[in-house]
Amino acid sequence: MAAQRRNISRRVRFSYATSTISMTLVLFLLGAIGFIMANIFSTTKRMRESVTMIVELKDNLTEAERDTVAVRLAESDMVASLKFVSKEEKAEDEEFKRVFNIDIKGVLGENPLPDSYDVTLSALSSDKAQLERFAEEARKIEGVSFVTYPQSFIEEMHSTLDILQFIMALFGGALLVVSFVLLNNTVRLAVYSQHELINTLKAVGATKWFIMRPFARRSALQGFFAGLIAAALLGGALYGLDYAVPSVGIFPKWEEAGFIAATMVVVGIVVATVCTLPVVNRFVNMKSNKIHLY
Repeated sequence: MAAQRRNISRRVRFSYATSTISMTLVLFLLGAIGFIMANIFSTTKRMRESVTMIVELKDNLTEAERDTVAVRLAESDMVASLKFVSKEEKAEDEEFKRVFNIDIKGVLGENPLPDSYDVTLSALSSDKAQLERFAEEARKIEGVSFVTYPQSFIEEMHSTLDILQFIMALFGGALLVVSFVLLNNTVRLAVYSQHELINTLKAVGATKWFIMRPFARRSALQGFFAGLIAAALLGGALYGLDYAVPSVGIFPKWEEAGFIAATMVVVGIVVATVCTLPVVNRFVNMKSNKIHLY
């Protein structure tokens, strides 16, 4: 009898060690994919907000009139930020000089370039109708002479980013489903390794909750440790990647990585507990001579 108990105890410990490792690997994979997806979505958001609309101003506007134009532009949700660029700055711009290779003032005797505002558009610029409406409203502002923006480029960029985000969301969703299936199977096997213990508790008249409570508590603890280990592995992987390839720029994103790591721990606890209770409940309700068929 003592040998049998030792054998069961060893089998249970081995089962929990195996299931913890399996949960750790699945959570690590989920965390890595989550970090990648979060960076992809943040990158696409930055790209959506990197398009500039040029709002050229009429000549001889006073500073107050220019400020009024700025206020009118900033009122729109389409504007992420704006910057005033004077005609003098444009004429002295090194890129402008390199492209045209000419001294405008020397040739024409004056600077014909207009003052303007560089308007950085928000992610709302993905809506073509809303963008066109904003451009038309900007043209009607008193003091504005011309409005220009790369319309075809904006449409193509937003279309490409929409497709990319859809593919990544589809891939992430599929991986999430597969991960939950793997975790569920892992937990089920871990519980099955203790079906003899469940049978024994049922035989001595233990209530359902009395049997399920230790499994729930142990699964939550198991999910907690699996999440911690997975978070440590993810942190180590990101640190190694940042050290090996500094140009990737992971270091400024440690706050984001910390949030994902905390989420991994919480997901480990919740998933382990949620997957364990139905399986234990099924074993408890199952006839003793049918458990081996599960």
